[in-house]
Amino acid sequence: MADRSGFVLGVDLDGVCADHTGAFREIVAADRGIAPDELPLTRSWSFSEWGFADGDFERYHRLAVMDQRMFRNMPVIDGCAETLWRLSDGGVWIRVVTHRLYINWGHAVAAADTVEWLDTARIPYRDLCFLGAKSEVQADLYIDDAPHNVEALRGAGNDVIVFDQPYNHGLPGPRAHSWAEVEQLVHEIAAAKGYAIAPQLPGMDAGSERLDRRRDNGGSERPEGASI
Repeated sequence: MADRSGFVLGVDLDGVCADHTGAFREIVAADRGIAPDELPLTRSWSFSEWGFADGDFERYHRLAVMDQRMFRNMPVIDGCAETLWRLSDGGVWIRVVTHRLYINWGHAVAAADTVEWLDTARIPYRDLCFLGAKSEVQADLYIDDAPHNVEALRGAGNDVIVFDQPYNHGLPGPRAHSWAEVEQLVHEIAAAKGYAIAPQLPGMDAGSERLDRRRDNGGSERPEGASI
């Protein structure tokens, strides 16, 4: 039987927790002087639908990360923070795994803005890993959207939930179209591996407001109205 206290969930950020396509589209459109609607959200991994030529992605990515600070301001995908709070409360170890150190001499900005975004988005995590070889973080289950990451992780014998995006429709499941579906799949896969994820207790708030109350209560996590 597996160690029931140690289920590790490896969570990607861009395209899974953060709306990378939407944020990137706004920046590219502004640079080109066009309306964002002229750049389709349904796009391939290569951004060919946006008319990218060789070198365009690198140029726009640098503009987005270094000048526009995209990693600090990206919209959160609906349900992400709330779901991860419930899973964390149930005993799941949340390990954020992202390959954002892409720009030479831009690592400090990327790392700092990522941490600030995670705090602002109120996403719980115990580890934050910046690397491309994601299987090296040794999670029990991964959530990712990038086709090459999913294929590499599965090729190394890992279980991966595909977070649905237009550019990964060729990948086999398990597939989640929302964070509600992610939560269901995590419970099912963890149970199949011999792990028990505790249900959320009545009166336990899994939302971001908990962090505000902790500050207001001097660091205590007790529910409002509870006796000390």
